Amino acid sequence: MAPSGSRGIKWGCWRVLYWIPVLFIALIVAWSYYAYVLQLCIESIEDTGEKVVYLLVYHVIFIMFVWAYWQTIFTKPMNPLKEFHLSYSDKELLEREDRGESQQEILRRIAKDLPIYTRTNSRAIRFCDRCQLLKPDRCHHCSVCDKCILKMDHHCPWVNNCVGFANYKFFMLFLTYSLLYCLFITATDLKYFIKFWLAGGRAHFRLREYLNGLPDTQAKFHILFLFFSASMFSVSLASLFIYHCWLVCKNRSTLEAVRAPVFRHGTDKNGFSLGFSKNFRQVFGDEVKYWPIPVFSSSGDGCSFPACLVNLDPEQPSSPTDSNPASKAAADGRQFPSKPLRESQSRLLTSTPSWSESDSAADKDKKGASNPGMTIENEA
Repeated sequence: MAPSGSRGIKWGCWRVLYWIPVLFIALIVAWSYYAYVLQLCIESIEDTGEKVVYLLVYHVIFIMFVWAYWQTIFTKPMNPLKEFHLSYSDKELLEREDRGESQQEILRRIAKDLPIYTRTNSRAIRFCDRCQLLKPDRCHHCSVCDKCILKMDHHCPWVNNCVGFANYKFFMLFLTYSLLYCLFITATDLKYFIKFWLAGGRAHFRLREYLNGLPDTQAKFHILFLFFSASMFSVSLASLFIYHCWLVCKNRSTLEAVRAPVFRHGTDKNGFSLGFSKNFRQVFGDEVKYWPIPVFSSSGDGCSFPACLVNLDPEQPSSPTDSNPASKAAADGRQFPSKPLRESQSRLLTSTPSWSESDSAADKDKKGASNPGMTIENEA
């Protein structure tokens, strides 16, 4: 009992330490609110109209920023469904086999009825020993959370949470509104920062001359550091925001950008890309009114994703070929019998493709694909 108790105390201490980056961000945001609202708008700005406009716009951005950040932190990551977990009999059967090839045969038999198309680098079934499950496409095991996370992007220490299928939209909105927050503060604080800076320069940095131009030394101190901190955060957030916008356009996660997913026909960095419009809707959903709001609206169930694969996978159940689009939609709809796809994901599967990547088009021409109505095809 003692070792387990000591491990529990150690794990509890680590969990407290994991919240330090979040606490740091919270303190920075609280101070920026005080510095901008009280020291800049209320104490330093004399024009009433300018003051009201600044406060209104600031609070709209501030509320959306805090809401998105809250959702990113406290949205629980989604884990694979029970259909991907091994049954008790399958676990016993797998444990009795010593040879890796025999174990792979068992895993291939289990995966045959599941929408699994990605493989390991050695073309083996992706299996998690710790969670005892077959990993769905784009699912990875997080060593910090000690769980398999659906469409895992990365584990972010600044939100103390895994960024994945359940909260990736919230993470993107958090980057968007935090960047707007910093840019707005920088733009509106610039005039008063220059006024303070020039006043200090004329005085040759003497304390008496610091009092010229603005009400008091305390306000000047906050305005100076508010501008510096907002400017620095704007640069770092802009680079991160641009990178994740690129990932959304390409329908890749951070892990997939580092190491491209492997299918049965080989590595394909654009294997999940459906074109800009469909890639964007897969993250933000089909209804435009929900795009800027931190509420869940992503398409699909996180366990299966439409893919741009040109070869058929003999291990997966073959879909009946029919010239009727309705029958093709029905065939695609049975991709995951135990949990049907959402209506939004069905539209992604059955709508006419809009190819935007030249390399995907080139691959399609090389393979001699002649049916442009198919949005998703199984791998070889």
